[in-house]
Formats: sequence, C-alpha cells, structure tokens
Amino acid sequence: MKVTPEIKYVELKTGFSHSGPAWIGLVSYSKSGRTLYFNGKALQSLKGTGITANYFDIESDDEYWVSGVKKNLHDRHRFGGGIVQVEKRIKDDYMKLVGITELDPKYFEEVDLIEELPIDRIYELENEKDDFVDYDDLRFKKPNELSIEELKIVIGDLSEREAETKYNKARRSMKRARVEFQIELEKRDGL
Repeated sequence: MKVTPEIKYVELKTGFSHSGPAWIGLVSYSKSGRTLYFNGKALQSLKGTGITANYFDIESDDEYWVSGVKKNLHDRHRFGGGIVQVEKRIKDDYMKLVGITELDPKYFEEVDLIEELPIDRIYELENEKDDFVDYDDLRFKKPNELSIEELKIVIGDLSEREAETKYNKARRSMKRARVEFQIELEKRDGL
C-alpha cells in the first residue's frame, strides 16, 4: 500500500490536554499505512483506544491527535488554544487548500520541520522490541489470542494504569479492558 504524503494537523496531547504544541505539516506513511512519519517521528495508530489522541510516538509513547486540516481554520479542539506552527515547505499549498492568502501571525507561525523519515531508526527499534514481551503489542490483541503469561502481564499493566490515571473516563475504559482479560484468564484456569 503506497500512500501519497498529505498535509495534516498534528497536536501533542501528552501533558497538554487541548493546548499542546500543534503543527500543520506534511505527513508521510509507511508501506502498510499504519505508521505516520512527521517531523522526525514515527506515529502509530492507537486503533480507537486513545482518550484524546489517535496516535502515539513509537519512541517516546507521547500521544498525538492527527487529522486532516479544516477549511474553517478551527483545527484545535474548541477548548484548546495556542499558536499553530505551519511547515514552511507546504505553507503555500496549505493556504491554497484552506482558501486564504496569508497566515495571521496571531494564530500561525512558519517553521522548518525535520523532513528526514526515521525509517531505519524505527526499524532497528522495532527489531529490538522483538526480544521481549511488550505490553503495547499485547493490548491490541484479543484476550483469546494471548497465552496465560501474556494475559497476566496485560492484567497487571492495566491494573497499574487504572490506579494511576486521574481521569474517570480513562479509568473506566482500562477497567473494562482489564475485566475482559481477567474473564479469559479465569476461563482457562477452570479448564
């Protein structure tokens, strides 16, 4: 699957809620289309499990919101705020896309972003991960696809995250997932 690079809105969510650093820039895709490359980072889909984000940075685990740009210029969440950085190399294409002739400096700032795709670095990182059990790989599998040991790892990790999170919605989501894995473990213990 070869996907053409696209102009996207990208916002860092980890630690910032709705007012994190935000960019409008060119996003490239991996061959499979499951990984996005942006500003020297590799972002993978959270597959619907995120609360305010839809992608996470493979290297740092920081969560991001990635979406198409809005023609009404309201890319940020309605409760968010802050300057949006626009990548210089796509500025003219972005302005044409949204139908404006100049960027308002109250809302936008032109910046240079890293154009190099971190494909080799990420490939090495992912191959290193194959040597150990990684919770991020397990949490996207169905409970019946995991071994008993993997089920215990996921349940333990979800229990920790559930206890540490300060948001009720996230805590309930983690509890639902934990219970699902516990039910599968109990079924197998009963066999």
